[in-house]
Amino acid sequence: SGVMIKTGIYALLRIISIIGPPPPWWGWVIVAAGASSGLIGVVFALAQHDLKRLLAYHSVENIGIIAMGLGLGLLGWSYGDRLVMLAGFAGCLLHVINHAIFKGLLFMSAGSVLHATGCRDMEMMGGLLKKMPVTGWTFLTGSAAICGLPPLNGFVSEFMIYTAALLCVLNQHTGAVLPGIVVIGALAMIGGLAAACFTKAFGVVFLGEPRSAEMTKAHECCWRMRLPMICLAAACLAVALAAPLTVPALSAAAGNVVAGDSGMEGPGSATLRAITLCLSAAAAGFLVLLLILARIRHCLLRRRAISIAPTWDCGFARPTARMQYTAASFAQPVTNLFRNALDIQTQGRAPKEFFPGKTSFSAHADDTANRYFFAPIFRSVDRFLARLLWIQEGRVQVYVLYITVTLLALLLVAL
Repeated sequence: SGVMIKTGIYALLRIISIIGPPPPWWGWVIVAAGASSGLIGVVFALAQHDLKRLLAYHSVENIGIIAMGLGLGLLGWSYGDRLVMLAGFAGCLLHVINHAIFKGLLFMSAGSVLHATGCRDMEMMGGLLKKMPVTGWTFLTGSAAICGLPPLNGFVSEFMIYTAALLCVLNQHTGAVLPGIVVIGALAMIGGLAAACFTKAFGVVFLGEPRSAEMTKAHECCWRMRLPMICLAAACLAVALAAPLTVPALSAAAGNVVAGDSGMEGPGSATLRAITLCLSAAAAGFLVLLLILARIRHCLLRRRAISIAPTWDCGFARPTARMQYTAASFAQPVTNLFRNALDIQTQGRAPKEFFPGKTSFSAHADDTANRYFFAPIFRSVDRFLARLLWIQEGRVQVYVLYITVTLLALLLVAL
C-alpha cells in the first residue's frame, strides 16, 4: 500500500514529463477519475467489517486524492498558472509520501491487532485500548492523519491540493473553475466520510467492552512491533511541523515534471513556502496548547483521589457488550444514503413470537465493481480459454513445433 499502488502515479508523472505540456482535457479526466475514486473508496470503506479490508479501500480513496492533485497540476500547466501547477503537483507528491507513512502505520497497527487477537472482524472486537495502549494510540494518530486533520501530515498535503483548487476558482479567466469546484466538494465530502469511518474503526475496535471472549485474552505486541509504529506516528507529526522544509524539494520535483522549468523555483515556490510555514506554526501552537492543558490537568488532579467506577447505565444493572454499537450499526445512517451503490446484502431471523428465542441479523457489502463488471468479464475469458485447453498437448515435440511455426510466421511478416 505504501509503495506499489503509487507506481501508477509515478509512471503518469514520468510520461507527462516526456510528452510535454498537456491539453486541458487531460487534467479534467484525471480530476474526474480522482474524485470518483476518492468518493467510491471511502463509501465502500464505511461498509466494511474487516479491519484490513477497510484500510485497503482507503488506499483507493487516497489514490483519488493524489490523482486530484495531479489533475490540478496539469490544468495549471495547460493554462499557464504556475502557482496552481506547483500547488497541485506539490500536494500530489507530498500526499504520496504521507500516504506511505500513515497507511503503513495503520496496516502495522491492524497487524498488531490481528497478532494479539487472531481476528480481523471488527464486530468481534472492542475494549482493546486497555490491553493494547501503544497500538491503540498509534492507530488513532494514523486515523487522524489519514482523515486530513491538523496538526498531522495528511492535513498539509490536502491543504496544498485545496489551495490549488481555490486558485482555480479564483482565476475565473481560465477553464479550470469547474474542476476546482469539483475538487473542493470532493475533498470536503471525502474528509467527512473518512472521519466517520475511522471514528467507527477506532471506537468499535479499541473502545467499549470486548464483544467476544477471545478479546479478553488480547495483549500488547512486543517492542520490535511497537517501535516501527511509534516511529511512523512521530513521522506523521514531524512532516507537518517540517512542511516548509519540504517545499524546495517538492518544487524541484514539480519542475522536473514540467521538463526542467526553472520558474517553479520562483515566486510560486515562495508563496507555497509561506503557506506551509503558517500551517506548521499553527500545528506547533496547537501542540504547545495541548501540552499546557495537559500540565494544568495534571496539577489540578495531583492532590485529588481518582477512583474508577462503572459507566452510567441509565439505571440498568446488567449492561452487556451486545448493547454497544457495532461497526455496521454505527455506519448504517451513512451507508443507507449509498445503499444502491453499495449493494448491501442482509440476512437474518426476525423475532416473531411474544417471548422470542434466538434472533440474528447480518449485513454485508459486496464490491459492486467486482460483482457486476470484473467477475462477468473473468468468467467469459475463463469459458473462452477453457475451449483452448486442447492446445496444451503435454508433449515437448508439439511445443517445439508451436515455436517453429511462430518463428516462421514472424519471419514471413518481417519479409
